[in-house]
Amino acid sequence: MSPAASLVPVILCGGTGTRLWPLSGAIYPKQYWPLAGSGEETLLQQTQLRLKGLNQLGAPLLICNEDHRFIVAEQMRQIGVEPGAILLEPLGRNTAPAIAVAALHATSRGDDPLLLVLAADHVIQDGARFRATVEAGRAAAEGGLLVTFGIVPTAPETGYGYIEAVEPLPQATPGLGEPPIPTPTPIARFVEKPDAATAEGFLASGRFTWNSGMFLFRASAILAELERLAPEVVSCCRAAIDHDSADLDFLRLERESFANCPNVAIDVAVMERTGLGAVLPLEAGWSDVGSWSALWDTGARDSDGNVLRGRVISEGSRNCYLRSEHRLVVGLGVEDLVVVETDDAVLVAHRDRAQEVKTIVNRLASSGSPEGKAHRRIYRPWGSYDGIVEGSRWQVKKIVVNPGASLSLQMHHHRAEHWVVVQGTAVVEKDGVEELVGENQSTYIPLGAKHRLSNPGKIPVEMIEVQSGPYLGEDDIVRFDDRYGRSDMSLTVR
Repeated sequence: MSPAASLVPVILCGGTGTRLWPLSGAIYPKQYWPLAGSGEETLLQQTQLRLKGLNQLGAPLLICNEDHRFIVAEQMRQIGVEPGAILLEPLGRNTAPAIAVAALHATSRGDDPLLLVLAADHVIQDGARFRATVEAGRAAAEGGLLVTFGIVPTAPETGYGYIEAVEPLPQATPGLGEPPIPTPTPIARFVEKPDAATAEGFLASGRFTWNSGMFLFRASAILAELERLAPEVVSCCRAAIDHDSADLDFLRLERESFANCPNVAIDVAVMERTGLGAVLPLEAGWSDVGSWSALWDTGARDSDGNVLRGRVISEGSRNCYLRSEHRLVVGLGVEDLVVVETDDAVLVAHRDRAQEVKTIVNRLASSGSPEGKAHRRIYRPWGSYDGIVEGSRWQVKKIVVNPGASLSLQMHHHRAEHWVVVQGTAVVEKDGVEELVGENQSTYIPLGAKHRLSNPGKIPVEMIEVQSGPYLGEDDIVRFDDRYGRSDMSLTVR
């Protein structure tokens, strides 16, 4: 008997999650936030961590927007995972190109692993049953079938696409608990989002599942079907990989070739047309976290039906989702509300209208409001900075530098800086002279001085920066050396 093929997770990190504004946005979307469970792991980290225990598990391939590359790398570092590769898309081209790129990379050295394709922003509450279901699909995938995981529906949802199996799905026996783990079943058809009456009929038939967008197949099998059914996708992706460039720990796909790739989902390109498709029902507490009301649905509610996160006090409130990122939020005698506080905006909405948040984001974008896409906290490869307060010729920031990280060697034409370290120990270089600056110590960076700050320690360095001068824009920088290879001053700072 031949050994089982290795199982390589392919985690798709695209998407902006605008229906979870003001927390999620284009600069820092929902997959990078801790939104579910009681811990501090983000949705991306939970996606990787729930795989622990699967047989022959390999290093993950992560596919993300190039603007999010340092966020992805840092979140994997935090949970002790070294990716097989982080592939950078120069622009979004949907799931078929992303999967094609992953399959081409996975087979580039002669291997042919199983690819477990997952979205980075899903919640799955029962990790053990999820892993058991994945293992149940392994034999079919090793045999060449393209397995998709269909979510056993809990309601006649009209917001999801459906998959019809050729046979009824196994049902739980009353009094005997959940049904056994099924095996993959041939697919009869895919159905777009139905109306309410049609969804009711789907639920009654016992043959339909929600389309989750998660898959299990051999890399060679999905490549062969893509070559047959969507050859342009493969040719463009192969060219993008052949001309990719290494960028630290990342592989940057060549822009022009990838831009020429059709913008198409894997369902449309392959799954709806192949004869190799099989659906494997998954019943493990799944949610795509598509709105604040979905987080209320899946969250741990108190005796009054409230989901409370952060600095929140609830008195006489019922069936609310109340979340604070910074300031105290108090819910007093309110019902069925979503209240989300962030550093730059506060959302107050009725739970039944939470899906409409996207229209507010569109209004903000059309008016050029910064709250539509960015947070006060800005992430960089070395850590983050947070604008606290500003005046006409001064501003104050909180800067966090990760262990082992370093800002670029730089200077400013229009501002001086005063740094006060409040946690950790920093090495500060000024005009070629280094000094150690510890907690409750400070240093002054004169206008025009060539300077850099590094963190040689084991804990993050936190410092308060006071800038003063006639111009405080982030484009006032001359960079002399940068370990992260950044050169575009208009897009990257420090």
